[in-house]
Amino acid sequence: MMRETRALGRAAWRHLVRHPWQGAMMIIGVALGVAVVVAIDVANTSASRAFELSTQAVAGRATHAIRGGPDGLDDDLYARLKRAGVVRRAAPVVTQYVRSPQLGDRPFQLLGIDPFADAPFRDYVAPSDGLAVDDLSAFLTQPGAVLLSRPVAERYGLTPGDAFTLAIGGYEREATLVGVLNPRDDLRRRAMSGLILADIATAQELTGQAETLDRIDLILPKDAKAQASRIRELLPAGARLDPVGARTGAVEQMTAAFQTNLTALSLLALVVGVFLIYNTMTFAVVQRRALFGTLRALGATRQQVFQIVLLEAGMIGLVSTVLGVGLGIVLGRGAVDLVTRTINDLYFTLTVQDMPLPVGSLVKGGVLGIGATLIAAAAPAAEAAATSPRSALSRAGLESKTHRVTAWSAWGGLAGVASGLATLAWPTDDLTVSFLGTSLVIVGAAMTTPWLTARLMNGAGRLLGGRWRPIGRLAPREVRGSLSRTSIAVAALVVAVSVTIGVGLMITSFRTTVVDWLDTSLGGDVYVWAPSFGGTGSAATLDPEIVDRVRTLDEAERVDALRRVTVDSPHGPIQLDAVENPADGAEHSYLWTTGPVEEIWEQVRKGEAVIASEPLARRVGLSKNENALTLFTDEGQETFKVVGVYYDYESSRGAVTMWHETYRQLWNDPSWTALSVKLQTNADADRVTRELQAELTSIQSVQVRANRELRAEALAVFDQTFVITGALQLLAVVVAFIGVLSALLSLQLEKIRQFGILRALGFTAREIWGLITLETGLIGASAGLLAMPTGLGLALILVYVINRRAFGWTLLFQPDVGTLVNGLLISISAALLAGLYPAYRMRRTLTAHALRNE
Repeated sequence: MMRETRALGRAAWRHLVRHPWQGAMMIIGVALGVAVVVAIDVANTSASRAFELSTQAVAGRATHAIRGGPDGLDDDLYARLKRAGVVRRAAPVVTQYVRSPQLGDRPFQLLGIDPFADAPFRDYVAPSDGLAVDDLSAFLTQPGAVLLSRPVAERYGLTPGDAFTLAIGGYEREATLVGVLNPRDDLRRRAMSGLILADIATAQELTGQAETLDRIDLILPKDAKAQASRIRELLPAGARLDPVGARTGAVEQMTAAFQTNLTALSLLALVVGVFLIYNTMTFAVVQRRALFGTLRALGATRQQVFQIVLLEAGMIGLVSTVLGVGLGIVLGRGAVDLVTRTINDLYFTLTVQDMPLPVGSLVKGGVLGIGATLIAAAAPAAEAAATSPRSALSRAGLESKTHRVTAWSAWGGLAGVASGLATLAWPTDDLTVSFLGTSLVIVGAAMTTPWLTARLMNGAGRLLGGRWRPIGRLAPREVRGSLSRTSIAVAALVVAVSVTIGVGLMITSFRTTVVDWLDTSLGGDVYVWAPSFGGTGSAATLDPEIVDRVRTLDEAERVDALRRVTVDSPHGPIQLDAVENPADGAEHSYLWTTGPVEEIWEQVRKGEAVIASEPLARRVGLSKNENALTLFTDEGQETFKVVGVYYDYESSRGAVTMWHETYRQLWNDPSWTALSVKLQTNADADRVTRELQAELTSIQSVQVRANRELRAEALAVFDQTFVITGALQLLAVVVAFIGVLSALLSLQLEKIRQFGILRALGFTAREIWGLITLETGLIGASAGLLAMPTGLGLALILVYVINRRAFGWTLLFQPDVGTLVNGLLISISAALLAGLYPAYRMRRTLTAHALRNE
């Protein structure tokens, strides 16, 4: 038995050696599919780990934190808590995001601590970290003194005693490096790579938060309900005691939908790769039906034939996976930057950037690659094993069976589409269920393609037969008569192109929606705001002198101010926009309101109600019937009536809008974050912008943008968000192109003898070229035509189901004809390019050689 198995193994290896193009195409396709999955998983895992380390680096071992409103906490509270004896381990914290041109101008987190109280929480300035006594003395007494980890200091060429500039809230502050810390291990090194440490008093001075704390960290026992109650009794009205994990969990939940979408899209490339494996392994079986029949006639068992096919697949899967994992590592580095940038723009600033390669991602890619290869090869292997010696030698029987199977496949595909639509209609926000339904729709549509391709070829034969005889009749018949070889290639191309169309239509619809939203929401001509970090809900404020200067601008017809802060709620952090623009209510488009816009906005101005953005409403479950929203204010917990939900595409976190006077009374905060200037009719917005920027910079480094510039920047961020999506689409099409090339190459090589007969009957080499080109063009056109309705359906699912459930956005669907036509052109172009080499090879094959070929 072992001798027979080894003989069959050598036969499998000889087939791979004799057909290097088939093996190479399959290896490349599977490797690309594995590479994309590994790259996205590396990016997502690295970003998640960076988020975890970024928060742990600041939170340390704290179990709870006392927080206040936008203005923080009075630092007397810390002393009162210590004197009352209700907490043993407590540490005051001041923290803010900063940048420095001497530190690569990237985000760092300035962390102000009390070294004598902080050891149980973070112990960054412990003697084991190599901080000398003199350095500690300077850290506590010298103005502007800060500490960095040694790797960060060395990376940017800083040594103790060097001064550098920190940009904080639009102001430049001078800091001095008084010492460096030696992280004890690699994990600690990475956690400290985004930190600048300062004494609590120094941090208050640098950030302008005199006598104010951002929070007080606590370590409480697991069962500390009584202690927590005593602490809460001592807190002022605006302060709250919350578990540390509650706040970070809310941000993790926001980023989860974004990362799930990327993972689902990356798996598409592997799905197309599975089609390619199945296609190529089917061809390998078809090519050797006679061999398998002979082996069976000589006594080989079905199990042995099954094993020989799986053995080939295993060899290819192993090589493909190794190459794919290696390529995925390379692609993953770039993907990490793109994912991190998007998370920074929309959700949370990641200060930790240098992450190790996640071993789990590599293992996952390996399992997926080898597993997908074996699963895809199982059906062709079973087909080879089940074929009797007699039927194995019959080519007509194979095609007849294929045509019968296509009908059943079409019915199965329709059932799959119906099941997918039913799954999508299920009332749930679970993205896994949503993507399962979407996958059923796509795969179901792909299963109908063989039957539909045959019908299209019938129509093409009637259309082309009268004009381009005999090629016009022969080419469609050849495609229809070779469904055992072409159907899976067409299906793979349909999947890739339909996703390209669907995602393209979604992005076009999204962009159109955002442009319309910007037209409505950006009513000013010039905007001034304090610099902040994207996606962090920064409470950076404008200098009062700047506010006074802009309000007295000669060219201004009206100046409206905005205060944007992040406040806490039972649902986690929520962005709050406090406005003073009397027309702000009319500048929104609403999902729903409880009455006319004029009436609901009057309620907002009186402080009786608020309006919320659509993402927030979906996240917390607001509706006309359930329209109460609770916020934690400096005056205690307040519940507001939500009288309207407006469309908003700034982020998926959501926001609530209230009248500024109401906000100032509840939070005791008269500050402003941004100004909107409506200019007089004849004023030049660009000139005013330049002059204001030059004048205001001497007061505070604020951002001043004309309406047109701000729109362009917003759309640039939008386009950047979808860069990685476009890359994934392209890779899916490349994998499908390889599949078509593999299918056409195998098909044309099988038909060498047939082409030899055509040459002997008088066909010229040019006509043979035309025949092959027309066949490949028909395959591409069929795939493109079938991909158009599939892509259109996918776009509707993405717009009306996936985006709503993942991000809470209602998009305006834009049926762009150009995207559909581009999909058709991509499909035809891919097929024609894939057919160039087979056509070239057939044209150069001598007639006598072709006739001798068996």
